[in-house]
Amino acid sequence: MILVAAWVAGIALALGAVMALIRLARGPSILDRTLALDVLLIIILCGLCVDMVVNRHLNHIVFIVVGSLVAFIGSVTIARYVTDRRSP
Repeated sequence: MILVAAWVAGIALALGAVMALIRLARGPSILDRTLALDVLLIIILCGLCVDMVVNRHLNHIVFIVVGSLVAFIGSVTIARYVTDRRSP
């Protein structure tokens, strides 16, 4: 049962990654591209979580925590930068 759920999750993550890559290539603004990179990073981290569940280990937990922090700090930094540029 876990293997079927892992396949379904893998397919959903792959579709999400393809859509994020399309947004990354087509996004007209820097915010669109930043959001697409953030989503892509989160999809990779979710793939690591699926791998941990299927193989029953915790080897990737450090990468997941650090990647989540990097994604959050990067998104907040870009959002503040764009907000500061738009204010008169």
